[in-house]
Amino acid sequence: MVRELQITIDCADPARLAGFWAEALGYRVQGPPPGFDTWAAALDAWQVPEEQRNDASAVVDPSGSGPRVFFQRVPEEKRVKNRLHLDVRAAPGLTGPERMAALEREADRLVGLGAHRVARLEPAPPLGAGHLVLADPEGNEFCLD
Repeated sequence: MVRELQITIDCADPARLAGFWAEALGYRVQGPPPGFDTWAAALDAWQVPEEQRNDASAVVDPSGSGPRVFFQRVPEEKRVKNRLHLDVRAAPGLTGPERMAALEREADRLVGLGAHRVARLEPAPPLGAGHLVLADPEGNEFCLD
């Protein structure tokens, strides 16, 4: 039996990271539950205190095929390298200089949204196609592949 997958990311500011990753992945921030026009209306109805209103957020694939990405606030800061990271496929089918140029363009766009450049790994044929390592606004590393 195939299971649905949700990716959960611990963070300090769920709304900010959800906005970043929605743009990075072409996703959208998940809308409010049925019966509510806005999240504010839902949180008001549920009597969620103001200080807890940014405890969680999520982004979803508009086509419904990709996994939901859930962001939950945690008290501790990120301290070490991720043991698991996302690879954002930004240049599928491209090779060599054309691939690296496409990755650089996407990196520039994501840096404009708050990402940080970490490293560039040059192509090393036959197995290494080259990729870029970035970090999201809270320092979570991911690759542009």
